[in-house]
Amino acid sequence: MTERLRAVIADDQALVRTGFRMILAADGIDVAAEAADGEEAVAAVRRTRPDVVLMDIRMPRMDGLEATRRILADGAEGTRVLILTTYDLDHYVYAALAAGASGFLLKDVTPEHLVAAVRLVRSGDALLAPTITRRLVERFARHDTARPDLHRDLSRLTPREVDVLRLLATGLSNAELADRLTLSMATVKTHVARILSKLGLRDRVQAVVVAYETGLISPGGFPQEPGRARGPADR
Repeated sequence: MTERLRAVIADDQALVRTGFRMILAADGIDVAAEAADGEEAVAAVRRTRPDVVLMDIRMPRMDGLEATRRILADGAEGTRVLILTTYDLDHYVYAALAAGASGFLLKDVTPEHLVAAVRLVRSGDALLAPTITRRLVERFARHDTARPDLHRDLSRLTPREVDVLRLLATGLSNAELADRLTLSMATVKTHVARILSKLGLRDRVQAVVVAYETGLISPGGFPQEPGRARGPADR
């Protein structure tokens, strides 16, 4: 419980790496390694097994998207990836989220936000507010032909779980889900946990992606009515 959090910083700009290292170290977070490209990032993660990887997208030799795929495919248990991006929301971020990244950070993030984000994903949560995730998915879900489709079978979910997933994808927090469905926070958290488990997802970020890719909710549109969900409710 008292083990110090360990991170790897992958960015081709030395100044960015140095700045992030100083910020994390000042808050008691160990930087186990730095990487200037995707190949170095994959090697560093395999060598150090960090809790969190701060991953830039655009790097030489191997970009951050491929590095993220390889790191998560390696089954590095407990390692979470945070994508570093620019204000314009690089379209590769969507593919990285679908591949299993736990969220993204803008490169001009404040020191306080950086530390809070690293600690949040280390705890097993997803960094993104659902509304931010939804905006990203709506922008790129139908345009990124290179993305890794998740193809989850929603028939594994109960009708209530389908409802929770649908509302989660529209940007509602757990508190808002509880209020909308007249459930306790504990019950909502249980439903979300079961959805992730049944669909084999890392966190709620991927759950939002799945809701779009399965057609449960459409980019730019409104949630389908309960009877139109592709799950047990149809049976």
